[in-house]
This record gives sequence, structure tokens and C-alpha cells, in this order.
Amino acid sequence: MPILEVKNIKKSYGPLEVLKQISFEVNKNDVIAVIGPSGSGKSTMLRSLVHLEELDGGSISVNGKYIVKDGIYSKPQQVKQITSKMGMVFQHFNLFPHLTVVENLELAPKLLKQGSPQENRELSMELLRKVGLSDKADVLPSKLSGGQKQRVAIARALMRNPEILLFDEPTSALDPELTGEVLQVMKDLAFEDMTMVVVTHEMEFAKDVANKAIFMDKGEIVESGNPVELLNNPKMERTKAFLYRTLSKK
Repeated sequence: MPILEVKNIKKSYGPLEVLKQISFEVNKNDVIAVIGPSGSGKSTMLRSLVHLEELDGGSISVNGKYIVKDGIYSKPQQVKQITSKMGMVFQHFNLFPHLTVVENLELAPKLLKQGSPQENRELSMELLRKVGLSDKADVLPSKLSGGQKQRVAIARALMRNPEILLFDEPTSALDPELTGEVLQVMKDLAFEDMTMVVVTHEMEFAKDVANKAIFMDKGEIVESGNPVELLNNPKMERTKAFLYRTLSKK
């Protein structure tokens, strides 16, 4: 059984169809790269998985439990419980500026009364070591580079031991020289068999790390499959045109 199943999800803003019958499955240990032009619905799709966007139709289930089925949402408490299995890393970090790095990591467990203060401190320090930032525990986010902030955001998403990590363009707000350090953390997670869905414009990451790629355009999945095949030999004209535009900018 897939760990995450998305079936015919749709979303409109007035007359604008942002998602048109999107369907895909995520199996345990998958790393799925979602690529496509700006405005193709990638971020809306990703946000809908954790109920940050309300859908107009379709179904999303995690381990067989439905967040939404045929457009009808489960009870709020159940939705909250199911979405807690997923961690989200945003494009712009979303760290609280008045809290130190370690306080940012420990805020959600504290508010949700999960774990003792000592357990949460041990876990937060372990995760900061994992992302190479144990020396920044007591620093405010304003003292960090963009790459460091994003690595903190990844550590924060791991605090609740998610089964799936979702990444929304995690490197697009970073200078090129800082992108590598974030991608390395993501590669390490993939090699540790973390299940991940990554909206990205990093084609090399998609080829090297993902085991499946999805190309979205104008609110629909145009093509999906093996990342190397899809990126090197796309079948659909829209995919070819997108890759030509993207790769010619490099």
C-alpha cells in the first residue's frame, strides 16, 4: 500500500483552475521530484497535502487514512492527526526571528506537550548535529546565512519524526553558493531512506537523488517516470519545451 495516495485532486480560484485532476502515489522511501514552470500548481499541490490549501475535489490519504475523500474532509482532529505524519520545509524558512535556533526547533513539541523538556533538548541537539549546526543552537536566525536558516528549518521539520518530508522549492531563495549545503542535507536524508516529495528546479538533484520525477504544467501532470529518462528523453512536447528553456538559462 502506498504511504501517500493522491487521487484526482482539484482546486480553483474563481475561474482559474490551479489543479486539474492530479493523481500520484508515494511509496515508503520514495524521493519524488516535482518540476515545472512557475504557476503550474506545484506549490498548491504540495500545500494541499498538509491541508494548508483547501481542495475542491479529489482524495488524499496517508497510510490508508483519508485527509479528504471525494472532496469531503475528515473531522479537523483527524486531519490534524494524519497531517502530523508529514513535515514541511518552506521556501522562505519561516523561522521565528525572536527565538533562538534551538527554541525554534522545540516550539512545536512544547506547544503540543510532546516529550519532556530534556527529551526535546536532546533531540533538537541531535538534529542540529545532523544538519551541521550544533554550534548555532543559541543564535538568533538573523545571525545565520540563508543556507543555515534552511538547514535549521529542515531540522525543525524532523523534530516530530515525520514519515514523509515535503519540500517547497527549498533552495530557490538561496544564493548559488549556499544551495549546495542544503542539497547535501537533503541527499543525506534520502540515503537514510527518508520518504520525500520535493518541489524543485534543481535538475541535477532530481537526476541524482530522486527515484521518480513528476512534470507539472498548467495545473496538470503532463509526464512522470524515471528522473534520468524524463529529463534526458522527455516524451511530451511541453516537457521538452520546459527543459529546453530551463537548461538554456544555465
